[in-house]
Amino acid sequence: MEIHRLTGALGAEITGVDLADALTAETVGQIRAAFNEHHVLFFRGQHWTPEQQIAFGQRFGELDTHPFVEGNEAYPEILDVITDPDDVVNFGGGWHTDVTFLPEPDLGSILYAVEVPEHGGDTLFANQHAAYDAMSDGFKGLLDGLHATHSAGPQYQEGGYSTRSKQMRTKNPELAAEHVVHPVIRTHPENGRKALYVNRAFTTGIVGLHPHESTALLRILHEQTTREAFTCRFRWEPGSVAMWDNRSVQHYAMFDYAGKRRHMRRVTIKGDTPV
Repeated sequence: MEIHRLTGALGAEITGVDLADALTAETVGQIRAAFNEHHVLFFRGQHWTPEQQIAFGQRFGELDTHPFVEGNEAYPEILDVITDPDDVVNFGGGWHTDVTFLPEPDLGSILYAVEVPEHGGDTLFANQHAAYDAMSDGFKGLLDGLHATHSAGPQYQEGGYSTRSKQMRTKNPELAAEHVVHPVIRTHPENGRKALYVNRAFTTGIVGLHPHESTALLRILHEQTTREAFTCRFRWEPGSVAMWDNRSVQHYAMFDYAGKRRHMRRVTIKGDTPV
């Protein structure tokens, strides 16, 4: 197994390993260490059945099911992320961190490419440790101790963005308006580094600030979280796998393939309460 760093900000491609095999504890440990160091890992030329993808994900923790999107009928842990040729939006379009509207957001996501367009459909990733580290000490001090509200409402209430994707069967819209509170800066439980923890899709406000103050501060933070210097971009092929750390990464599924079909399979690993 070889690990090839992709950019100065984040990302590494791993070669020489077949993820469909029964991996040794040593190999899993190497992948976990690379995951904590590089934040998003990429593998190419993989051939996974749903059972094999689930088994790989379970090597890193208990798998989650999505509270607002129907999973695969045979494998509820799997979310089939499908964009059809007549879709006008895609699932996952826009910068976000997965399911921050949960009290214990998912640790990470593992996405497998089943069918991709000939061009387009790349995914962008942004390192939130780097976004935090690049801020001035004075601004870090301003954010220290602040908390933000997160809600699924903008995406999954009736008429929300993600409900407009034809193949993604959403559910429980009456529960989407609920909100949770997380720190604006969270500390990664494994590498001990601090990261910005707000995102455009699910963060709805800063606790204790007037609405106009909250809006202004979030605008600054959203720009900071996705600066080009903190990003990498992945070109998908059938059989590609991306595994990213939701505790330190935002991502953005590009929708520049209108009229084409794209089918991905995702499993997510349960996480802990951000602190």
